[in-house]
Amino acid sequence: MNVLNYPRIGEQMYHTVLENGLNIFVCPKPEHTKSYAFFATNYGGMDMRFCLDGQWCDTPAGVAHFLEHKMFDTEDGNALQDLAANGASPNAFTGNDITGYYFECTEQFEENLRILLSFVSVPWFTPESVDKEQGIIAQEIRMVEDNPHWQVFMNLMAGLYQNHPARVSVAGTVESISHITDKTLYDCHRAFYTPENMVLCVAGPVAPEQVCAIAAQVLPHQSLGKVERDYGATEPEQVAAPRVEVKMEVATPIFQYACKCKAVPSGPETLRMQLLGDLVAQVLAGPSSPLYAALYRQGLINSAFECGYEMYSGCAFLYAGGESRNPEEVARQIGAEAERLAREGIDPSLWQRLKKAAYGGRVRSLNSFENLCVGQAKSFFDGAGVLNFPEMYDTIEMADAQQLLAQWMQERGTTLSVVWPKEGTT
Repeated sequence: MNVLNYPRIGEQMYHTVLENGLNIFVCPKPEHTKSYAFFATNYGGMDMRFCLDGQWCDTPAGVAHFLEHKMFDTEDGNALQDLAANGASPNAFTGNDITGYYFECTEQFEENLRILLSFVSVPWFTPESVDKEQGIIAQEIRMVEDNPHWQVFMNLMAGLYQNHPARVSVAGTVESISHITDKTLYDCHRAFYTPENMVLCVAGPVAPEQVCAIAAQVLPHQSLGKVERDYGATEPEQVAAPRVEVKMEVATPIFQYACKCKAVPSGPETLRMQLLGDLVAQVLAGPSSPLYAALYRQGLINSAFECGYEMYSGCAFLYAGGESRNPEEVARQIGAEAERLAREGIDPSLWQRLKKAAYGGRVRSLNSFENLCVGQAKSFFDGAGVLNFPEMYDTIEMADAQQLLAQWMQERGTTLSVVWPKEGTT
């Protein structure tokens, strides 16, 4: 195994690639009692069109999420119950571009790892079990569609993007999941749950060599490789809609305001752009910014207000949102502040404080095995390394932030998504 040393943050990680193409990262923590394992595939809600066996497949929205639900079923029972019986706390999640399965435990780690790798790599579906799951997930979809925070975000994505599949809900719709069959799930599993398209990240009092030995024993010895994907027509710079509004039963309007940013190709630059984008968001409207103080003083935002930068394959956006009695005025002031910062420059003392705080936050986040392993998996799929952030911060200058603000707010469109209270809602 290769030993990756990160002396600036006092971390060490072991890395190897199995013969089947699976990348494994292990961060030994002998002083801890808890172990954490994260097994992920570079496959999420956006991956609805792909080429398998020379044929292009178009799958319904929600397959990745549906598949995540069904993967815990085994021919002999349920893997969740098996892991829980061994004292582990297991779970899983599906995002736009990743699906991950994980557990943490203080004992029987090796047995739990075998269970995790086994059920994720060996699918078992029947038409009857798929039909049953359709009803369960349909209920979840109806519940989340009644959530105003979900609505305001999905409306934002539909307003920002004209073609990119990030505009589609990861869970799909009640109608779209009705078209999912056991064959759909088997095809998607064969396409994306292949070792070369996956990564295993482990942290805790574990032996790296033993983790690799278990993975080599349990997982398939060969890999299908990585399939070609299609995210639709080229996404134009213009937003699909500058404003999206609905009415729901909320007491105070909920909003999300975002600027459509230029997508960043996979590679080391993705980590740098994520760090820079987060810093730009904090400079513009973070809790320490002049704008945040002004908006709070005017009673236009409350503690629920947040901002940040998100990026997926083929898309990226700078966002801010929360609750406000006047979302349009908040959006107007955000745009005006971005123009002012691009024109007059960022306060150097504020920049230094925010950069140091961001760096410190990254270092502290490594105390969480979940943050460490999930972050490593995501950055690996992006072609970067999560523990390389100290060197990346060294390359980020205040001028970079000012340039991005000018570029994002002047050259690309913005969308305001608002959920307004229904008449009579208190």
